[in-house]
Amino acid sequence: MTQKQPKELRRGWTTGACATAASKAAFSALLEGRFPDPVQITLPKGQTPSFSLAREELGQDFAIASVIKDAGDDPDVTHQAMIESRVEFGTPGRGVCFRAGEGVGTVTKPGLALPVGEPAINPVPREMIRQHLEQVAESHKTAADVWVTISVPGGKELALKTWNPRLGIRDGISILGTTGIVVPFSCSAWIHSIHRGIDVARANGFEHAAACTGSTSEAFVQKHHNLPEEAMLDMGDFAGGLLKYLRKHPIPRLTLGGGFGKFSKLARGHLDLHSGRSQVDFEWLACQLESLGASGNILETSRQANTAAEVLELASNAGIQLGDRIAQLARDQAQKKLHDAPVSVEVMIINREGFLVGHAPFPEKS
Repeated sequence: MTQKQPKELRRGWTTGACATAASKAAFSALLEGRFPDPVQITLPKGQTPSFSLAREELGQDFAIASVIKDAGDDPDVTHQAMIESRVEFGTPGRGVCFRAGEGVGTVTKPGLALPVGEPAINPVPREMIRQHLEQVAESHKTAADVWVTISVPGGKELALKTWNPRLGIRDGISILGTTGIVVPFSCSAWIHSIHRGIDVARANGFEHAAACTGSTSEAFVQKHHNLPEEAMLDMGDFAGGLLKYLRKHPIPRLTLGGGFGKFSKLARGHLDLHSGRSQVDFEWLACQLESLGASGNILETSRQANTAAEVLELASNAGIQLGDRIAQLARDQAQKKLHDAPVSVEVMIINREGFLVGHAPFPEKS
């Protein structure tokens, strides 16, 4: 039987690339009286994709062009969103200036790459737009002194599915992208958001932050420590990405919260907790049980268990504090990854019902 080859996942385009294409088309129409369709742009690494326009509107002193974002095979919340750019003449000598239109957020808290009050159009997309408009202006022997307003109809609702509200970006999505290309199922966007969350927490002066694997553990930890929203970091499965960044950008106290299965993987030394990239080691869990005094049927059943939760239940029924042991070992691994960074770690293991089933508190100061 011939083994079926896995399908090659299709790449897509970032919101920044789409905004650049729409802006170039609009400015070209403003100067030439017609829209280039398709419109070609050059990405930071030299690729030259072309984009079809979904909307064109040419006024007396403005032009609007829109591109439908294609995220390829990536499960991106902005897939098929309309990225729209309105370009109009601005103040001579000021160059390209940006505004947030409908559905594009505004920065309201320090710690991000943009000042408070600025449209959430990240630095790389801004530079891409600026370069393309300056090239268009140069070809017409004029200056790119324009206002660029980026809009995403429905973006305010889409933003609720992102980390923007927590990062202090209000009323819309961010225009993102460092390469212009969306890599399917890429980890980079999530880790980027973790980094920005740490930046925001530090800029707001928080000495205690929490990073959790999911919503249940997050709700428990936030309530237990009475932490503000901006101190909660969306770690997900990316413990390594979180700890590596904290090593260079420390926060004095870090609470890690999550389920028993994921933290049993962290305790074993895995830093990517996704089920597709690391597995629960049931033999190792049985060894931990044995070191805690378990024997006989409990050990054999643990080795044959289907889930980590099953092992934890066996231990609990036998009065064995396996949850605390795993929390302690997970804390040790986290501190090891942090090297000598001035970050003290606490680990809280929470089950699906929202109860604490394992705890390794902050180490006592010597």
